[in-house]
Amino acid sequence: MNTERAGGGATVRRLRADQARRVADILRHQIRAGTVGETLPGEQELAAEHRTSRNTIREALTLLRDEGLIDRAPRAGTRVAARKFDHGLDALLGLQETLEGRGTVRNEVRAAQRITAPAVVARRLGLAPGEQVVYLERLRYLGDQPLSLDLTYLAPEIGARVLAHDLAHTDVFVLLEQLSGQSLGSADLAVEAIPADRHTAATLDVPDSAPLLMLERLTRLDDGTPVDLEYIRMRGDRITLRGSLSRAIPEWKVL
Repeated sequence: MNTERAGGGATVRRLRADQARRVADILRHQIRAGTVGETLPGEQELAAEHRTSRNTIREALTLLRDEGLIDRAPRAGTRVAARKFDHGLDALLGLQETLEGRGTVRNEVRAAQRITAPAVVARRLGLAPGEQVVYLERLRYLGDQPLSLDLTYLAPEIGARVLAHDLAHTDVFVLLEQLSGQSLGSADLAVEAIPADRHTAATLDVPDSAPLLMLERLTRLDDGTPVDLEYIRMRGDRITLRGSLSRAIPEWKVL
């Protein structure tokens, strides 16, 4: 247990784990924002900065080490092991567009074929039951590092044309706009955390049950036509989903 002063001078007793979690949140943000160098300050300096004990700092650093963000070694200090890549949530972009300037995005195309649409896929793409769609499965890399496993269902007409193009080096979003002559207009997006099954873990080079970000995204052309339904498994240790939000004026505040 540790104590700290709350408003009004009252003393609040907190578990060390609570304080460690709070410190870890701040350090994680600093690592992701690039406001700390490749080597973190020492335990004593961090303890003074966060007004807590060295034991609390050690617990916070253990949390970050377990996440794969830092490495710790005797006499070598604490070093940043890997920085995450931001993936925006407030713009409709492909992975290549999102990571522009960060390195070369390439795709290992594991499947590219016509299949009979599963019922839910047909319904979401506005197709009749039993219609065919184009199915793509791509393992996506930044340099030599696998970042995501994308399962994509494309509306049949435009999907058939997509198959004739270079899927190893071109975002599907770019091809959809080029081939349709329209801009992409909007998308419905759902995000949840899931554990990696053994096969996916091996494919993405992460431990079994490692946390993944699961994105389900239905994308429409500018005229509202649904063309692309994706199920994307992203490495939670390498991708941060980030966006800018604004608050609408609630009705009760409108006079």
